Formats: sequence, structure tokens, C-alpha cells
Amino acid sequence: MSRLARPAARLAEGSAILARGIGRRVTAWVARGRRHDLTGWRAALGCWARLAVVTLGVYLLWRLVRAMPNLMWLLTGAWTIAAWRAGRNASADVEEAGEEAPAPPDAEAVRALLLALMGEGSGVHLRTVLAHLQEHAGWEGRTMADLRARLDHLGIPFDRNVKVAGVPTWGVRKRDLETPSPAANPVPSTDVSTAA
Repeated sequence: MSRLARPAARLAEGSAILARGIGRRVTAWVARGRRHDLTGWRAALGCWARLAVVTLGVYLLWRLVRAMPNLMWLLTGAWTIAAWRAGRNASADVEEAGEEAPAPPDAEAVRALLLALMGEGSGVHLRTVLAHLQEHAGWEGRTMADLRARLDHLGIPFDRNVKVAGVPTWGVRKRDLETPSPAANPVPSTDVSTAA
């Protein structure tokens, strides 16, 4: 590992933490605009108004930076300092956890969770799975890409055209889970390097 790899990793991790946090806060603020005393499109007007405010704010910031390009130095410096601090906290958490971190669930446990979330249905959308994991399994701040990468790593098939309640999007089909996984029937290896 080069001398600059560790600070670069800390800045990258801190930037990811900051971006996820900002996205989560903005999403929550926009969602709080929904009126529960109304129904239909009128209930969502508050969300659309807040989304318009966010869009206007981003546009005004872009116009301000275009008018005064030196402002970008200030914004970059502030982001770098905040990312450095967030990355330090993340690396400290990882060091404190050390060997005590729980082992990630195996493919069969994930299959059982997916089947439980499907219930009597023929499939489940990944956004439903992600929401469940964020609420119950400590996946706060994780994204759909993280979930797809995890499922891919475990050998669990997913597809972008899974229909649940008539809506096609990324999801897992029950018929794909009921077939045995490649990980469940491993082929004996004669490679010495993998035998250990």
C-alpha cells in the first residue's frame, strides 16, 4: 500500500458517508411534505413543492459558482474537511469493531429472508428488501447497488423485470430461489491454492 492510499481511502469513505447522509436527509425532508389528511395527487403536492425548492437551491448554487468560480475553492475545502472528519470516524469505528464484527449471513439465510418477505407472492422488489434491511439489519446508508452486489456475491439471482403488484422493477422471483444455488452444490476442486 502506497503512502497516499490510506488518506485517499479515508477521504473517499468520508465523501461517501457525507453524500449518503445528505441524500438521506434531503429525501426525508421531501417525504415529510406528504399530507396524510389528503388522498391522491393532492397529498403529494407538498413533496413536489419541496422537491422544487431543492432543485431551485441546486440551480442557484450552480449559478453562484458560475458567477464566482473562486467560490469552488471554498466549497471544495469545506467538503474535504468534512469528508476527512467523517472518514476518521468511520475508520475508528472499523478499528474498534475489529474481530468482533458479526459474520455476514450466508446464502441460505438470505434466501430464507427473501422467501419470508415474499410471503404468498411470486417475487419481491429489491427496494422492499433494502427497506427491511435498513430498518432491521443495520443497513442504514446502504444503497440498491450495495444490495445487488451482495446478492450477486451470494449467487442469488435477481432481475430488473420482476413484477409485484403489477409494477416491474429490480427484484427476486420465488421460482429462482427454489432452485438449488450453485454455492449449495460446490464442485470439488483439485486446485491446491483453494484447498486450504
